[in-house]
Amino acid sequence: MTEAPLVAVTGATGFLGRHVLDTLTDKGWRLRVLVRGGAAPLPPARSVELVRGDLADGEALQRLVRGATAVVHLAGLTKARRRADFLEVNRDGSARLAAATSASAPGARLVLISSLAAREPHLSAYAESKQAGEAAAIAALGEKASWVVLRPGVIYGPGDREGLALRRLVSAPIIPVPRAPEPHISFVHAQDVATAIAGVCLAGPSRAVFEVADEHVGGYGWREILCRLCAMLQREPRFVPVPDAMLLASGAAADAWSSITGRPSLFGRDKARELLHRNWGSSAERQLPSLVWAPRISLQAGLRDMLGWWASLGLVKAAAPA
Repeated sequence: MTEAPLVAVTGATGFLGRHVLDTLTDKGWRLRVLVRGGAAPLPPARSVELVRGDLADGEALQRLVRGATAVVHLAGLTKARRRADFLEVNRDGSARLAAATSASAPGARLVLISSLAAREPHLSAYAESKQAGEAAAIAALGEKASWVVLRPGVIYGPGDREGLALRRLVSAPIIPVPRAPEPHISFVHAQDVATAIAGVCLAGPSRAVFEVADEHVGGYGWREILCRLCAMLQREPRFVPVPDAMLLASGAAADAWSSITGRPSLFGRDKARELLHRNWGSSAERQLPSLVWAPRISLQAGLRDMLGWWASLGLVKAAAPA
Protein backbone atom coordinates (compact mmCIF):
# COMPACT_ATOMS: atom_id res chain seq x y z
CA MET A 1 0.00 0.00 0.00
CA THR A 2 1.40 3.42 -1.03
CA GLU A 3 2.06 5.76 1.86
CA ALA A 4 0.16 9.04 1.78
CA PRO A 5 2.18 12.12 0.82
CA LEU A 6 3.71 14.13 3.65
CA VAL A 7 3.04 17.88 3.50
CA ALA A 8 4.98 20.24 5.76
CA VAL A 9 3.15 23.46 6.69
CA THR A 10 4.14 26.74 8.32
CA GLY A 11 1.49 29.12 9.65
CA ALA A 12 -0.90 26.26 10.35
CA THR A 13 -2.41 27.88 13.45
CA GLY A 14 -3.49 31.03 11.63
CA PHE A 15 -6.78 31.92 9.97
CA LEU A 16 -5.92 30.53 6.53
CA GLY A 17 -3.80 27.76 8.01
CA ARG A 18 -6.75 26.10 9.69
CA HIS A 19 -8.67 26.01 6.41
CA VAL A 20 -5.62 24.54 4.69
CA LEU A 21 -5.17 21.83 7.33
CA ASP A 22 -8.84 20.86 7.00
CA THR A 23 -8.49 20.57 3.22
CA LEU A 24 -5.26 18.55 3.32
CA THR A 25 -6.64 16.31 6.08
CA ASP A 26 -9.72 15.59 3.97
CA LYS A 27 -7.37 14.36 1.23
CA GLY A 28 -5.83 11.87 3.63
CA TRP A 29 -2.35 13.37 3.43
CA ARG A 30 0.07 13.21 6.33
CA LEU A 31 0.80 16.57 7.92
CA ARG A 32 3.76 18.00 9.77
CA VAL A 33 3.40 21.56 11.04
CA LEU A 34 5.71 24.17 12.52
CA VAL A 35 4.35 25.52 15.81
CA ARG A 36 5.75 28.46 17.73
CA GLY A 37 5.72 28.56 21.50
CA GLY A 38 2.60 30.41 22.60
CA ALA A 39 0.80 29.87 19.30
CA ALA A 40 -2.93 29.11 19.33
CA PRO A 41 -3.33 25.34 19.82
CA LEU A 42 -4.57 23.11 17.05
CA PRO A 43 -7.82 21.24 17.64
CA PRO A 44 -6.96 18.14 19.72
CA ALA A 45 -8.64 15.74 17.30
CA ARG A 46 -6.39 16.79 14.42
CA SER A 47 -3.79 14.13 13.65
CA VAL A 48 -0.62 16.02 12.79
CA GLU A 49 3.05 15.84 13.72
CA LEU A 50 4.24 18.97 15.51
CA VAL A 51 7.66 20.55 15.15
CA ARG A 52 8.39 23.22 17.74
CA GLY A 53 10.19 26.26 16.40
CA ASP A 54 9.86 29.28 14.16
CA LEU A 55 11.21 30.72 10.91
CA ALA A 56 14.39 31.86 12.64
CA ASP A 57 15.26 28.29 13.73
CA GLY A 58 17.14 26.60 10.89
CA GLU A 59 17.34 23.25 12.67
CA ALA A 60 13.58 23.18 13.28
CA LEU A 61 12.95 24.05 9.63
CA GLN A 62 15.07 21.11 8.51
CA ARG A 63 13.15 18.77 10.82
CA LEU A 64 9.93 20.19 9.44
CA VAL A 65 10.65 19.55 5.76
CA ARG A 66 12.69 16.33 5.92
CA GLY A 67 10.94 13.65 3.88
CA ALA A 68 8.15 15.97 2.70
CA THR A 69 6.61 15.76 -0.74
CA ALA A 70 5.41 19.36 -0.53
CA VAL A 71 6.13 22.33 1.73
CA VAL A 72 3.36 24.92 2.17
CA HIS A 73 4.60 28.26 3.48
CA LEU A 74 1.76 30.27 5.04
CA ALA A 75 3.53 31.96 7.95
CA GLY A 76 4.23 35.67 7.79
CA LEU A 77 3.76 39.05 9.44
CA THR A 78 0.77 41.17 8.45
CA LYS A 79 1.41 43.93 10.96
CA ALA A 80 4.59 45.27 12.51
CA ARG A 81 5.92 48.55 13.83
CA ARG A 82 9.13 48.51 11.80
CA ARG A 83 10.09 47.73 8.21
CA ALA A 84 12.94 45.56 9.56
CA ASP A 85 10.43 43.32 11.37
CA PHE A 86 8.52 42.69 8.14
CA LEU A 87 11.73 41.86 6.27
CA GLU A 88 13.05 39.59 9.01
CA VAL A 89 9.99 37.34 8.87
CA ASN A 90 8.56 37.70 5.37
CA ARG A 91 11.86 37.87 3.46
CA ASP A 92 14.50 36.22 5.63
CA GLY A 93 12.17 33.60 7.11
CA SER A 94 11.06 32.56 3.62
CA ALA A 95 14.67 32.32 2.51
CA ARG A 96 15.55 30.10 5.50
CA LEU A 97 12.63 27.77 4.81
CA ALA A 98 13.59 27.52 1.14
CA ALA A 99 17.22 26.80 2.06
CA ALA A 100 16.09 24.07 4.47
CA THR A 101 13.90 22.58 1.75
CA SER A 102 16.78 22.62 -0.72
CA ALA A 103 19.09 20.91 1.79
CA SER A 104 16.75 18.41 3.47
CA ALA A 105 13.92 17.83 0.96
CA PRO A 106 15.39 18.62 -2.46
CA GLY A 107 12.60 16.80 -4.29
CA ALA A 108 9.79 18.62 -2.48
CA ARG A 109 7.65 21.29 -4.10
CA LEU A 110 7.54 24.59 -2.22
CA VAL A 111 4.16 26.33 -2.34
CA LEU A 112 4.71 29.88 -1.12
CA ILE A 113 1.63 31.89 -0.20
CA SER A 114 2.39 35.52 -0.85
CA SER A 115 -0.01 38.42 -1.36
CA LEU A 116 -1.37 40.52 -4.18
CA ALA A 117 0.38 43.38 -2.40
CA ALA A 118 3.68 42.00 -3.72
CA ARG A 119 2.66 43.43 -7.09
CA GLU A 120 3.15 46.96 -5.71
CA PRO A 121 6.18 46.84 -3.38
CA HIS A 122 6.53 50.63 -3.32
CA LEU A 123 3.27 51.07 -1.42
CA SER A 124 4.22 49.66 1.97
CA ALA A 125 6.86 47.84 3.98
CA TYR A 126 4.54 44.82 4.04
CA ALA A 127 4.21 44.78 0.24
CA GLU A 128 7.96 45.22 -0.14
CA SER A 129 8.64 42.34 2.25
CA LYS A 130 6.25 39.99 0.45
CA GLN A 131 7.89 40.59 -2.93
CA ALA A 132 11.32 40.29 -1.33
CA GLY A 133 10.25 37.02 0.29
CA GLU A 134 9.26 35.56 -3.05
CA ALA A 135 12.59 36.51 -4.63
CA ALA A 136 14.65 35.30 -1.65
CA ALA A 137 12.90 31.93 -1.51
CA ILE A 138 13.24 31.31 -5.24
CA ALA A 139 16.94 32.21 -5.11
CA ALA A 140 17.56 29.90 -2.14
CA LEU A 141 15.85 26.95 -3.84
CA GLY A 142 18.12 26.94 -6.87
CA GLU A 143 17.55 26.46 -10.59
CA LYS A 144 16.11 22.93 -10.61
CA ALA A 145 13.71 23.11 -7.68
CA SER A 146 9.94 22.88 -7.99
CA TRP A 147 8.01 25.86 -6.62
CA VAL A 148 4.78 27.80 -7.04
CA VAL A 149 3.98 31.26 -5.69
CA LEU A 150 0.32 32.09 -5.05
CA ARG A 151 -0.76 35.71 -4.58
CA PRO A 152 -4.32 35.79 -3.20
CA GLY A 153 -6.44 38.92 -3.14
CA VAL A 154 -8.28 39.78 0.07
CA ILE A 155 -8.86 36.47 1.88
CA TYR A 156 -12.00 36.37 3.99
CA GLY A 157 -14.28 33.86 5.70
CA PRO A 158 -15.06 32.33 9.09
CA GLY A 159 -12.24 32.71 11.58
CA ASP A 160 -10.82 35.93 10.12
CA ARG A 161 -10.39 38.13 13.20
CA GLU A 162 -8.58 40.85 11.27
CA GLY A 163 -11.67 41.02 9.06
CA LEU A 164 -13.71 42.11 12.06
CA ALA A 165 -12.55 45.63 11.21
CA LEU A 166 -14.96 45.41 8.28
CA ARG A 167 -17.79 44.63 10.70
CA ARG A 168 -16.96 47.74 12.71
CA LEU A 169 -16.88 49.82 9.54
CA VAL A 170 -20.31 48.75 8.26
CA SER A 171 -21.78 49.20 11.75
CA ALA A 172 -20.69 52.85 11.95
CA PRO A 173 -23.27 55.67 11.56
CA ILE A 174 -21.27 57.02 8.62
CA ILE A 175 -18.88 55.07 6.42
CA PRO A 176 -15.87 56.91 5.00
CA VAL A 177 -14.96 55.89 1.44
CA PRO A 178 -12.27 57.17 -0.94
CA ARG A 179 -13.25 59.73 -3.52
CA ALA A 180 -13.45 58.71 -7.17
CA PRO A 181 -11.95 56.87 -8.90
CA GLU A 182 -13.08 54.03 -6.66
CA PRO A 183 -10.55 51.36 -5.68
CA HIS A 184 -11.29 47.87 -7.04
CA ILE A 185 -10.24 44.88 -4.96
CA SER A 186 -10.22 41.15 -5.70
CA PHE A 187 -11.64 38.89 -2.99
CA VAL A 188 -11.37 35.14 -2.46
CA HIS A 189 -12.84 32.90 0.24
CA ALA A 190 -10.34 31.13 2.52
CA GLN A 191 -11.74 27.74 1.60
CA ASP A 192 -11.14 28.42 -2.09
CA VAL A 193 -7.55 29.48 -1.33
CA ALA A 194 -7.05 26.26 0.64
CA THR A 195 -8.34 24.25 -2.32
CA ALA A 196 -5.97 26.10 -4.66
CA ILE A 197 -3.05 25.28 -2.37
CA ALA A 198 -3.98 21.61 -2.30
CA GLY A 199 -4.30 21.65 -6.08
CA VAL A 200 -0.68 22.69 -6.60
CA CYS A 201 0.98 20.73 -3.81
CA LEU A 202 1.62 17.60 -5.85
CA ALA A 203 0.92 18.52 -9.47
CA GLY A 204 0.25 21.35 -11.87
CA PRO A 205 2.54 24.08 -13.20
CA SER A 206 5.87 24.72 -11.57
CA ARG A 207 8.26 27.65 -11.26
CA ALA A 208 5.49 30.18 -11.80
CA VAL A 209 3.62 32.96 -9.98
CA PHE A 210 -0.19 33.02 -9.98
CA GLU A 211 -2.81 35.31 -8.52
CA VAL A 212 -5.85 33.84 -6.75
CA ALA A 213 -9.26 35.49 -6.97
CA ASP A 214 -12.90 34.46 -7.00
CA GLU A 215 -14.95 34.20 -10.20
CA HIS A 216 -15.00 37.99 -10.57
CA VAL A 217 -11.27 38.28 -11.24
CA GLY A 218 -11.42 42.00 -11.99
CA GLY A 219 -12.39 42.69 -8.40
CA TYR A 220 -15.17 44.67 -6.75
CA GLY A 221 -15.69 48.32 -6.05
CA TRP A 222 -15.18 49.24 -2.40
CA ARG A 223 -18.75 50.54 -2.10
CA GLU A 224 -20.17 47.37 -3.62
CA ILE A 225 -18.57 45.25 -0.88
CA LEU A 226 -19.90 47.56 1.83
CA CYS A 227 -23.37 47.77 0.27
CA ARG A 228 -23.65 43.98 0.13
CA LEU A 229 -22.69 43.66 3.78
CA CYS A 230 -25.06 46.43 4.84
CA ALA A 231 -27.92 44.79 2.94
CA MET A 232 -27.30 41.49 4.73
CA LEU A 233 -27.32 43.33 8.03
CA GLN A 234 -30.45 45.26 7.01
CA ARG A 235 -28.65 48.57 7.36
CA GLU A 236 -28.86 51.60 5.10
CA PRO A 237 -25.27 52.69 4.42
CA ARG A 238 -24.41 56.36 4.66
CA PHE A 239 -21.23 56.94 2.68
CA VAL A 240 -19.06 60.00 3.14
CA PRO A 241 -16.40 60.46 0.44
CA VAL A 242 -13.13 61.64 1.93
CA PRO A 243 -9.94 62.83 0.22
CA ASP A 244 -6.94 60.55 0.08
CA ALA A 245 -5.00 62.98 2.28
CA MET A 246 -7.49 62.49 5.12
CA LEU A 247 -7.19 58.70 5.00
CA LEU A 248 -3.40 58.99 4.94
CA ALA A 249 -3.55 61.33 7.93
CA SER A 250 -5.70 58.78 9.78
CA GLY A 251 -3.07 56.17 9.05
CA ALA A 252 -0.32 58.43 10.34
CA ALA A 253 -2.31 58.98 13.55
CA ALA A 254 -2.68 55.22 13.96
CA ASP A 255 1.08 54.84 13.53
CA ALA A 256 1.69 57.47 16.20
CA TRP A 257 -0.62 55.66 18.62
CA SER A 258 1.14 52.38 17.86
CA SER A 259 4.47 54.01 18.75
CA ILE A 260 3.04 55.27 22.05
CA THR A 261 1.50 51.92 23.04
CA GLY A 262 4.25 49.73 21.59
CA ARG A 263 1.64 47.54 19.90
CA PRO A 264 1.64 47.05 16.11
CA SER A 265 -1.59 47.98 14.32
CA LEU A 266 -2.97 46.51 11.11
CA PHE A 267 -4.02 49.99 9.98
CA GLY A 268 -1.45 52.73 9.51
CA ARG A 269 -0.16 55.03 6.81
CA ASP A 270 1.24 52.10 4.79
CA LYS A 271 -2.09 50.26 4.95
CA ALA A 272 -3.88 53.46 3.93
CA ARG A 273 -1.61 53.65 0.89
CA GLU A 274 -2.51 50.07 0.00
CA LEU A 275 -6.24 50.73 0.45
CA LEU A 276 -6.04 53.82 -1.76
CA HIS A 277 -4.35 51.97 -4.61
CA ARG A 278 -7.06 51.92 -7.27
CA ASN A 279 -6.37 48.58 -8.93
CA TRP A 280 -6.19 45.45 -6.82
CA GLY A 281 -8.09 43.46 -9.43
CA SER A 282 -6.63 40.49 -11.26
CA SER A 283 -7.14 38.93 -14.69
CA ALA A 284 -7.88 35.50 -16.11
CA GLU A 285 -4.34 35.22 -17.49
CA ARG A 286 -2.86 35.54 -14.01
CA GLN A 287 -4.99 32.77 -12.47
CA LEU A 288 -4.15 29.08 -12.13
CA PRO A 289 -5.15 26.91 -15.11
CA SER A 290 -8.79 25.87 -14.78
CA LEU A 291 -7.82 22.18 -14.92
CA VAL A 292 -5.83 22.70 -11.72
CA TRP A 293 -8.23 24.95 -9.77
CA ALA A 294 -11.29 27.12 -10.11
CA PRO A 295 -13.08 29.13 -7.40
CA ARG A 296 -16.37 27.72 -6.16
CA ILE A 297 -17.59 30.23 -3.56
CA SER A 298 -19.27 33.38 -4.84
CA LEU A 299 -18.83 36.67 -3.02
CA GLN A 300 -22.46 36.67 -1.88
CA ALA A 301 -22.24 33.15 -0.47
CA GLY A 302 -18.85 33.88 1.08
CA LEU A 303 -20.01 37.07 2.80
CA ARG A 304 -23.03 35.23 4.16
CA ASP A 305 -20.67 32.55 5.48
CA MET A 306 -18.57 35.22 7.20
CA LEU A 307 -21.61 36.96 8.66
CA GLY A 308 -22.75 33.63 10.06
CA TRP A 309 -19.47 33.42 11.93
CA TRP A 310 -19.88 36.98 13.18
CA ALA A 311 -23.36 36.04 14.42
CA SER A 312 -21.95 32.98 16.20
CA LEU A 313 -19.67 35.35 18.15
CA GLY A 314 -22.64 37.51 19.06
CA LEU A 315 -21.27 40.46 17.11
CA VAL A 316 -24.19 40.83 14.70
CA LYS A 317 -27.62 39.39 14.18
CA ALA A 318 -27.99 36.59 11.66
CA ALA A 319 -27.90 37.80 8.05
CA ALA A 320 -31.20 38.49 6.32
CA PRO A 321 -32.40 35.67 4.03
CA ALA A 322 -31.08 35.83 0.45
